[in-house]
Order: sequence, then C-alpha cells, then structure tokens
Amino acid sequence: MSSGWGWGSLFGGNAAKSKDAPKNAILGLRSTLEMLAKREKHLQNQMDEQDAIARKNVTSNKAVAKAALRRKKTYEHQLEQTSAQMLTVEREISSIETANINKETLDAMKHAQQAMKKIHGGLTIDKVDQTMEDLREQHAIGEEIAEALTQGNSVGELAELQQEELDNKMLRTGNVPVGDAVGRLPNVHTGELPTRQQRVEEDDEEEELRKLQAEMAM
Repeated sequence: MSSGWGWGSLFGGNAAKSKDAPKNAILGLRSTLEMLAKREKHLQNQMDEQDAIARKNVTSNKAVAKAALRRKKTYEHQLEQTSAQMLTVEREISSIETANINKETLDAMKHAQQAMKKIHGGLTIDKVDQTMEDLREQHAIGEEIAEALTQGNSVGELAELQQEELDNKMLRTGNVPVGDAVGRLPNVHTGELPTRQQRVEEDDEEEELRKLQAEMAM
C-alpha cells in the first residue's frame, strides 16, 4: 500500500524545512528573549520590594531588614544571570540573521552566474571574432558597391558632356563629325576640328612658350 507520500514529497518537505529553518530559529529565540525580558522585569520588581522592606526595618527590626537584603541579593544574582542570558540570545539572533543574509546573497550570486552562463550559451571568443570578421567583410562589400555606383554616375556625366560637345559642333558646322555615329568625339589625330578644350590647351601651351622665350632672351 502507498503511504500517501513518496521520496519526492519527503525531499521536498526537507527542502522546505531547511529553507524555513533560519526563520523558525529566529522566531524561537525572539520568543525566548521576550520571556527573559519579562523575568528580568519581575526580578527587578522583587529587588525593589525587598529593598523597601530593608529600609523600613533597618532600625526597628534588623532581623527583618537583613532577611530582606538576603532575598534582594538572591534576586540580584538571578537578575544578572537573566541579563547575561538575554545578551546571549540577542547575539545568537544577530548571528543567524547575518548567516541568513550571507546565504541569500550567495544564492543570488549563484542565480546571477547561472543567468550569465545561459545568456552566453555556446558563445566563444572564436565565434565573436568570426562574427566581427563577417561584419567587416559586409562593410567592405557595401563600400565597393557605393564606389561602383559613384563611378557609374561619373560615366553618365561624361557621356552628357560628350553629347553637349557634339551638339555644339553640329551648331557650328551644320554637319555630324565622322565617328559621332558610334558615340565617339572627333580628335586631332583623325584630322577633325579640335574641341574647345583642345584649343584652350593649345593657347596655354603657346603662352608658356612665349614666357620661356622671354626668360631666355633676358
């Protein structure tokens, strides 16, 4: 027959008791401390009462006064013991509270370590390095694509300039220069008319020659 609980419930019950042990111990010690505090108050009252009897009979009845002083001394001794017991209990409560705080702190640190381990998982330095290398490659590819697109725009601008130059020649001569049919500008090597840029360059060269001749003449 089943007893109504198995090993799991037994271990679970032990775990619960172990977890509640510090709290239960502190509760028990505080209850003891309250009892000792009541005893301390009672003994103090007894001492005060015997002291009053001794004072009242110190001259009229010395035997009664001495008996009262002996009782007072007994109560005083018990009071000292009770006060010492209270200090012991208070220190024990403080020790358990400190130990429990240390345990809770350690448990929290363990949970934090487990969480960090779970977050990192199979992550390694090699995997991080590989990821960063892949990112750098992708950035490089992006830069190459952007550069290619920029070059494509430059080619388009050059084609527009060539077309503009061709239109200007047609306006000046009324004819389409040889070679323009295939999309190329005429040049001086084929005997065609020089472009405006070529004329400017030739004028600059002539100017430089004149300056050089003037320097040599000096």
